[in-house]
Amino acid sequence: MLRRIGTTGLLVIALTACGGGGGSAEVEPTGGKAAPPAQTTPAAPATTPAQQSAVARVLAGLSVEEKVGQLFMPVLYGTAADTVSGENQARYAARTPAKVIEKYHLGGVILFPQNVKSVGQVVGLTNGLQRASKEVPLLVGTDQENGLVSRMSALMTDFPGAAEIGATKDTALSREVAKATGEELRALGVNLDFAPVADVNVNPRNPVIGRRAFGDDPQKVAKMVAAAVKGFGDAKIAAAAKHFPGHGDTTVDSHTGLPVIRHSRSEWERIDAPPFKAAIGAGVDVVMSAHLVFPKLDPSGDPATLSKPILTGLLRDKLGFKGVVSTDALNMAGVRKKYNDGEIAVRAVLAGADLLLMPNDLPKAYDAVLAAVKSGRISKARLDQSVTRLLTLKQARGLLTEAPVASAERAAEVLRSSEHRKLAARVRD
Repeated sequence: MLRRIGTTGLLVIALTACGGGGGSAEVEPTGGKAAPPAQTTPAAPATTPAQQSAVARVLAGLSVEEKVGQLFMPVLYGTAADTVSGENQARYAARTPAKVIEKYHLGGVILFPQNVKSVGQVVGLTNGLQRASKEVPLLVGTDQENGLVSRMSALMTDFPGAAEIGATKDTALSREVAKATGEELRALGVNLDFAPVADVNVNPRNPVIGRRAFGDDPQKVAKMVAAAVKGFGDAKIAAAAKHFPGHGDTTVDSHTGLPVIRHSRSEWERIDAPPFKAAIGAGVDVVMSAHLVFPKLDPSGDPATLSKPILTGLLRDKLGFKGVVSTDALNMAGVRKKYNDGEIAVRAVLAGADLLLMPNDLPKAYDAVLAAVKSGRISKARLDQSVTRLLTLKQARGLLTEAPVASAERAAEVLRSSEHRKLAARVRD
């Protein structure tokens, strides 16, 4: 079994594509601060041949069970890695977050407000979760979009949300806010933010995107999204553009139903695609799928999360995305209309997903994917593709063999700093 050298930092994933699944914190942004001038470093560092070789060595050291575990990012319950929780026992047959990580060889964890009490507590949690991961350091993520969906709002600067930033028409501000947000998350031990929202909010009756989007103009949104991706890169944390192929023109919330978007292929190219193209061009690490039906892109009736024509045909083959494809939360109603929880996970992998976020039933989903690999329904080569992408992301963000150790002292200096509060105020002004 591969052992990592260090064990404390972590990439915690707390998100649901449309901001649901674990409850969403609605906050109104309030203060902020000005960041230094935007840098020109790429968002997603390119891997060298030596780094690729390191990824291959780690991959070769993983068992099939450990590889399958790398795909999963569930919600865990408790404020410390050793918190005993009846919820963990009931859902995962393991009493503590650390035991769940060990049992399923998890590749990542997602944090919600239920995991957050104080700066020192979150630092202790993320460090403890990393220590529990024996094979490879964790991806630790969260939904910190700012504005309406801000999982860490109890601790972090109240930056304006995407709509307010978009209204400034200043891409430099988008980049600065993303950089500052990333710096605060990184100080807490969170290495992946499920942001920015790349949807174009063209339907004023949209119940789930709305002001979470930068606006209703595809080209303006594209520029803001690209700037935000670069800002997260400046802060050295991973970013995730969501929700592909575009959730902007719907009147149905995919947390509670299955939206259908009836844009033609040309309308998709003109309205929905530009922000995702821009995000990919800016080096985005992750693209998240949407639980919605897009008949002109795939007539099967399956949601995009389970659609190979959309995730592989469009996102990978047409747009050329090489990074990690994440599902939106798999406990949402939009993806659970036709298939059981095990079949959903298998079909998502077959469609092209690499990261399976928040399965409704982790034991069933894990067992189903493992069985599909052993039977050949999911080829071992296909499994290795996803695990390689996940390991490459970890390598690019310095997480392949040793997780960074978060510091409560450093976090206290960074979070809600006067500089960041001034930036938030400058955006509002």
